[in-house]
Order: sequence, then structure tokens, then C-alpha cells
Amino acid sequence: MAEVSIRKLNKMFDVTHVVKDVDLEIRDKEFVVLVGPSGCGKTTTLRMVAGLEAITSGQILIDDAVVNEVPPMDRDIAMVFQNYALYPHMSVAGNMAFGLKMRKFAKPEIETRIKRAAAILGIENLLERKPRQLSGGQRQRVALGRAIVRDPKVFLFDEPLSNLDAKLRVQMRVELKKLHERLGTTAIYVTHDQVEAMTLGDRVVVMKDGWVQQVGEPLELYNTPANRFVAGFIGSPAMNFIEATLAESGGAVVAEAPGLRLTLPGPQAARARAKAGRSVTLGIRPEDVHVATASDSPDLCFDSTVEVVEQLGSEILLDTRVGPATVVASVDPTMRIRSNDKLRLSLKPERLHLFDAETEVAI
Repeated sequence: MAEVSIRKLNKMFDVTHVVKDVDLEIRDKEFVVLVGPSGCGKTTTLRMVAGLEAITSGQILIDDAVVNEVPPMDRDIAMVFQNYALYPHMSVAGNMAFGLKMRKFAKPEIETRIKRAAAILGIENLLERKPRQLSGGQRQRVALGRAIVRDPKVFLFDEPLSNLDAKLRVQMRVELKKLHERLGTTAIYVTHDQVEAMTLGDRVVVMKDGWVQQVGEPLELYNTPANRFVAGFIGSPAMNFIEATLAESGGAVVAEAPGLRLTLPGPQAARARAKAGRSVTLGIRPEDVHVATASDSPDLCFDSTVEVVEQLGSEILLDTRVGPATVVASVDPTMRIRSNDKLRLSLKPERLHLFDAETEVAI
């Protein structure tokens, strides 16, 4: 078993508070991703779990044992770094064996572990090469292999794919997912890329300014974001936001903004009724906005002007102007639309999100 508990974890650098009361329970064999913009505290949190950064306050437990004062080499963890951190003068096999030699493993055991890890990663033919003779993807596999041979309780990944090109990043994402399913080891992964977070994580931890904003399964964060930040950070392209005012009209709840007047559907209206007369932020994802048809309710339609047409092959993204706001819509790639066209747009009512204008918390 390898459960990791993070309890009221804080980190101060002089007077700068970078990690703030982080509480997180990571289950055995779970793949948890910490995601957020640069400076949100995700890497510092990971380094505290690894023992590479001192804890200001709080506790870290691995299998119910507090490891705050335990040296990194005694925590039974293995870390894969962003820059690979391979020894340039050693072969691939030498790099993978180094940590085991330092721990006084017998030579036959070291050779067995290297062969097993190399077979898992498909690098058997690279064992005698030096790092300078490897591509970026091969170096990353060696870094993974060096972690695998340790057979640790917990894998820690610090943005391991950020130095790879886009195509190789996608490939390595798939390989990492397969690797975790095969090894079944607890993993904590740090990234700023929300696509990586969504595709890799069993659960995702969204951080901002040192605070945990929301923890949940990828689709939970996508479908029911806790606040405006999570809603805007998770999903690509990003969610549209429109500042509006709520009002009651004939028993219905209406959201009004320049160039826009929407009658809220039942569930949203019930939650929003108490905030009538107040400002809110409407959120709607581009994939939930479409060109209006005769079957669409006029209560959910609005006029727009196309400013930019982005042809992506599988879809077309339209950057449109609705009053002072920009609304991005994802439409069928067979549609023929040009800049400056006037379009009547509609949205899926059940996919409309509402956020308090002051607190930014979901309504």
C-alpha cells in the first residue's frame, strides 16, 4: 500500500506564503495531478512530499507514517524531473543502476531490475548509449526507467513532458497512462497543462496562488467547476464569460447584458432567483454554443458578429462579438462562414454556468 496524506501543509519563503493550508488524501495506486498556472505552489508542494523542500507547517504522511523529518532517500519515493537530470558520462544502464548501487543492491538484482524496466519502456537497445546519443523522448524514457527500477511506493513527476515537442508529448502521455496502469503505483504528477491533467489524472487538484481551488475527477471539474477560475482553466478552448445582471420577469429569471437577454432554464433559475437584481458572470463553453436553428428557443438565442474564423479541421472556432463581450463558438467544419458575417447563435441551456460576480463562486 502507498497512501499519501497531506494535512494543513504550508510553505513560506521569507515573508512570501506560497503553499496555503493544502489538505489532500491520495489513495493507494491513484494517479493524482496537481495543475495550475506558474507560481501557484504545485511544484513546491511536490518537492515537500519528496523531502527536497522543508515544510513550514503541516504534515505529510506516507502509509500513515509522518515523513516531515525523513530524508528524501528514506521516503521510498522516486522522482522524475523536468530536465531529465541524467549523468552525461554514464550509459543508460549506468544511469538506471546508479541509485540502486548507492543503496547497496546486489549486482544480479540491479541487472534484473534494469532489464525489466527497459522491457517495459522499450529501451532495451539503448542501454549502452550515453544521454547525448538519445532524443528527448528517449531521455525521458531513461529518466522514467531510473525511477521504475527503484520500485518505489510513490512516483513523483515534475512536469516531465514540458521539454518535448507537441507530437511527442501526446505520445508520452499515452505511454505514461499505460505505464501507471501496468505498475499500479501511487503517482503524483505536476503540470501547468490542463490537457495533460485531464487525460492522465484519476483525480485532478486545481491550484491558484497557493490555495487548492477544487479536487475531483476530470469530468467533475469540467462539468461542475467550483468557481470561475476552475471553469476558465479546465477545458480547451476556454469557457466564455459574460458579465450580466439577473432580473425577474413574468415569473422567469432573466440574465441581461449588452446584446444579450437569456431566460434561464429551470435548474439555473431556481438557484439564481435569490440573486435577482445582482451582477453575475455567465459561463458557457464554446462546444455548447451553436448556430441557431428554427427549433431553438428564442429565449436562448442572441445575435453576434464573426470577427475571426479558426479552421481546425475537426471543427471551426468562431470568435464572435456579442455587445462588448467576445464569445467563441465551436461549429461544424462543413459550415462556410467568413469574418464580419452576422450570425444568430444559441446555447445548450443545461450547460449554462453561473458565477457570483464578487466571490466568483459557482451559483
